[in-house]
Amino acid sequence: MSKTYFINREFCPACKSKKHRTIYSCGFLESPIKEFLESFYSPSPQGTIEFQYLNGAQFILNECDDCHIIFQQEIPNDFLMKKLYEQWIDPQKVFFRWVQNHSIDYYFRLAEEVMMLIAYFDSIPTQLKLLDFGMGWGHWCQMALAFGCDAYGTELSESRIEYAKSQGIKVITWAEISNYSFDFINMEQVCEHIADPLETLCVLKKSLKPEGLVKISVPDGKDIKRRLKILDWTAPKGSRHSLNPVSPLEHINCFNHRSLIKMAELTGLELVRIPLRIQYAAITNWKPIKRMLKNILKPFYSNMFKKDTCFFFAQKTK
Repeated sequence: MSKTYFINREFCPACKSKKHRTIYSCGFLESPIKEFLESFYSPSPQGTIEFQYLNGAQFILNECDDCHIIFQQEIPNDFLMKKLYEQWIDPQKVFFRWVQNHSIDYYFRLAEEVMMLIAYFDSIPTQLKLLDFGMGWGHWCQMALAFGCDAYGTELSESRIEYAKSQGIKVITWAEISNYSFDFINMEQVCEHIADPLETLCVLKKSLKPEGLVKISVPDGKDIKRRLKILDWTAPKGSRHSLNPVSPLEHINCFNHRSLIKMAELTGLELVRIPLRIQYAAITNWKPIKRMLKNILKPFYSNMFKKDTCFFFAQKTK
């Protein structure tokens, strides 16, 4: 099977620069990438993998000379993307393994963010129109609806769309987004998966109200080059040596602080700091003591020393 299921990206997906250099390269069917894919997908509680679709393709990581994002040069085309997210990652298995096992802390975080947004806009919840772009199973939208907000979601996965609709979520297509004007657009763990995040953000910005906000949150790849030198593909997600931010096939864009800010600026967005008083007012989970200390320190640390890859943006003021 020839290499017809991949797209070759010649431009930086975050700033469109053509100046980049390769920092890692390995065939998808070569060691250690093949072993990683085998362990990640098959045999696995989340699905399977069909290696014949990867024949001849290369896992190539390039670093942009301008914004320093690290991106995969060869990425799955639409056909392979759908196969990846709807078949290799079995939606039913993922739903029962992950979605139904979230702890109470997960729902606390969702509720706190929605409350923070309501307080930030100083608005009656029913007057706020919110979009969760890449909503997954729709949990964020469900929480926003519970507070009375007018919440919408977009998603590519048909199984996730059908589930979201069954939960009463308003699902709109990519083509329909331009028909709406939103107070808030949520892009939680999305930009690392899409082929052209800069163009996507440009389109979404057109549907953002003048005083609206966009949240972008992606895995932090600030020291990924150090991790690539160690090259431990078995390191667990979240560990110091984890290569999850450049996970083959899925995390096709690996952002750092600088590249994320640069991409937002190119679309006409600027960084916004949520006032500390609003952040603290939205926190509800103060037990146990460890949680209390984290709640006290995190908002202050985020506002004063923020260098990660989770930000709120607003349209630039003239």
